[in-house]
Amino acid sequence: MPKNRVFAMSFASVYPLYVQKAERKNRTKEDVDRIICWLTGYDRAGLRRQINEGNDLETFFAQAPAAQKNSSLVTGVVCGIRVEAIDDPLMRQIRSLDKLIDELAKGKALEKILR
Repeated sequence: MPKNRVFAMSFASVYPLYVQKAERKNRTKEDVDRIICWLTGYDRAGLRRQINEGNDLETFFAQAPAAQKNSSLVTGVVCGIRVEAIDDPLMRQIRSLDKLIDELAKGKALEKILR
């Protein structure tokens, strides 16, 4: 079975979209970075390195230092699909990040987003 094309998307191409979404709702790039670092275990330098290297989403998550143990608490609907119902672990990580950025853009407090 062929890989999902989302896996091959460059993290560097998706990252600015996350930042734009947050900034449109008066949130900051730092808020986005904090969410990504919480979910993946990257520090800010590691996050910058991933962006500069142009790694795809599959590599970005595969090289993540430490997946957040509370990421299983991320629930809800993204793109019409329930995050908690996604079987593929990589797709679940990608959609969990999407969901967290959505919550940020909707004005939810970072303390609640970071469960």
